[in-house]
Amino acid sequence: MPLTDAAIRNLKPKEKPFKVSDFEGLFLFVKPTGSKLWQFKYRTCGKEKLLSIGIYPEVGLAMARARKDEARALLAAGKDPGEAKKDQQRQDRARRGNTFEVLALEFIAKAAAEGRAASTQTKTEWLLGMANASFGKRPITEISAPMILACLRKVEAKGNHETAKRLRAKIGAVFKYAVAVGLAETDPTFSLQGALIRPTAKPRAAITDPAKLGGLLRAIEGFQGQTVTRLGLSLLVLLVPRPGELRKARWVEFDFSAKIWSIPAERMKMRRPHQVPLPGSAIAILNELRLLTGAGDYVFPSLRSPLRTMSENTLNVALRIMGFSGDEITSHGFRATFSTLANESGLWHPDAIERALAHVDENAVRRAYARGEHWDERVRMADWWAALLDDLRKGHA
Repeated sequence: MPLTDAAIRNLKPKEKPFKVSDFEGLFLFVKPTGSKLWQFKYRTCGKEKLLSIGIYPEVGLAMARARKDEARALLAAGKDPGEAKKDQQRQDRARRGNTFEVLALEFIAKAAAEGRAASTQTKTEWLLGMANASFGKRPITEISAPMILACLRKVEAKGNHETAKRLRAKIGAVFKYAVAVGLAETDPTFSLQGALIRPTAKPRAAITDPAKLGGLLRAIEGFQGQTVTRLGLSLLVLLVPRPGELRKARWVEFDFSAKIWSIPAERMKMRRPHQVPLPGSAIAILNELRLLTGAGDYVFPSLRSPLRTMSENTLNVALRIMGFSGDEITSHGFRATFSTLANESGLWHPDAIERALAHVDENAVRRAYARGEHWDERVRMADWWAALLDDLRKGHA
């Protein structure tokens, strides 16, 4: 049965990749990360082959069918569409030149095809934009370690040591890609290890004193700004997700009967799906939000357009309006608040706390042999945390 736009939008990722057919050899390949790739299956010279047509939703259903028709026309003319695509790519590359900027764009496109989060892609584009400004138009083979270091020193001179470190890593990733596709022989950033000032780690500000936390909760309760913002802050401290995970939440992710919020892998930092137990107070907040934003896709839509999410600065700005400085608390700091108080309580297994925060154990062996996700304990812990917050809000520190 041919696909429809609605059917494609409703496709959910599974533990293993799977295919959904359209017709005439066109199908959609759905990865566990949630990314969807159009492919066309055809036969030529007695062999079955696959042609990648594009990534959904950048390439919609109508465009995918049009490209499939073009490929079928090539087959009818006795040409292999896969080889024709490769020839075109070679011609395009020769015409544009193998500059750093071109390869950086290819690297970014590859990361998108692999299902990298939009926020990660945005940061990558921003970082590589600084590199492009310095040497983006130069052929990749003409870029030397001193050229790269000069670019990094400009960032470092502004005191942005962590940014300089991340920029070196991204430039190196582009060079590694160039080496892999045969357009460069070495990665010059390797020789720059140790050349930059080591950044000083600065933990995100968080309130861990119960009495002060109670004051913050009362301030949130009395916030006079947008109701959706107030409810967003309430959910943030209650469920302790990363701010981006909350801002981009969709209504379809919430199972109110099972009391579970399922966050897809592509929106998680570690690219693993994550489930969050919903205590009664979270359900109450979500029901209030549903009256305000439930007609749309996003739980926290932008004020300007329901097709976009709340700005990443909204929650932090609200905290500043309430009189809490960036040295006291950030929207990401609620995770440290929860971790500190949960660990100090002595009531919960440390692994359960780590699972609640969607942290992945750095020990590969320990991670491989982990038993479950401490779900039952996490449900009890979520109820405990909700009750504790309620007590603190009432001044029972």
